[in-house]
Amino acid sequence: MGNCSSRALPKWRSQLQNKSLVSIDDGGTHDGIKTIPIQKVCEFTTNAVLCVCIITWNMNGKMSVEDITKLVRSNRKFDLLVVGLQEAPNCDVSQVMQETMADTHILLGQKNMQSLQMLLFGSKSSEKYIREMKVDKHAVGGFGGMIGRKKGAVAMYINFSGIRMVFVSCHFAAHEHKVEKRNSEFQHISRSLFSKYGKPYAQSADITVWLGDLNYRLEGISSAPARRMIEENRQSKLRGKDQLLQEAEKGEVFNGYYEGTLSFKPTYKYDIGSSIYDTSHKIRVPSWTDRILFKVDHSSGLDAVLSSYESLDCVRSSDHKPVKAHLCLKVRSGDD
Repeated sequence: MGNCSSRALPKWRSQLQNKSLVSIDDGGTHDGIKTIPIQKVCEFTTNAVLCVCIITWNMNGKMSVEDITKLVRSNRKFDLLVVGLQEAPNCDVSQVMQETMADTHILLGQKNMQSLQMLLFGSKSSEKYIREMKVDKHAVGGFGGMIGRKKGAVAMYINFSGIRMVFVSCHFAAHEHKVEKRNSEFQHISRSLFSKYGKPYAQSADITVWLGDLNYRLEGISSAPARRMIEENRQSKLRGKDQLLQEAEKGEVFNGYYEGTLSFKPTYKYDIGSSIYDTSHKIRVPSWTDRILFKVDHSSGLDAVLSSYESLDCVRSSDHKPVKAHLCLKVRSGDD
């Protein structure tokens, strides 16, 4: 099936053997977000593998066909592609994406809520593996303002050949001081999504992925020293200032989730058309506002490895850089 395996998914159970694989401990005892290293090559050699490419991008209301093409122009060795967009322009981004992917992948589903969009693509033979699909949305805050900068989340539940996955593309409140508001939005969205179906899809998933402009900032450092550290390629020293990791450590958000190492430069805020940080009078502190986090159910028998986690510096039509992750999922055969 797909690019990583030609076999249908077997029955499976957990046999975690490789320290780079991810599973959540019994009882959800892990606190905060655990940072995991990148394994450059998907080294699963037995049974079936499902590879998922995940992209999040705040488009700042700008449409650039060239930049959309850059999102997926190389290395399409994945079975599923999930694209979450924030501040998407009022034009048919979906059609451009479909044309870009047409030679290898097809659109399987999408969900929009004003400027929030999520698209799911699969390899051309993937439709037969879909057992169930549900979509939902949940707004927070106001109406999105003059340019439709809607806050909230759109989500998709998919049972793909027995693997139950939930993807949540979100956009939280802006500004450094609104940490508690962002925490509250995460908690409220988590409780609300899919509740209308009368079945806790988000709670019964084998893997849950959140992607989006979470808007958490660097705190306790001014712009000049932060930029100097980035220029010297010492941005890893800034992780301790990251609000998201701090709040997760307190148990406020994303308990038990995993994230790749933040080795890339902060993804916000750039001057449009460049890779130069904000030169406006606000001189904002660069921050990792755009993130991808995932959680594997400990009882699912599912293993996962993160083979890439990066920003795309070549994309310059927005004040945000897209973030891209490649997640490989494995199920092991054996007796139940």
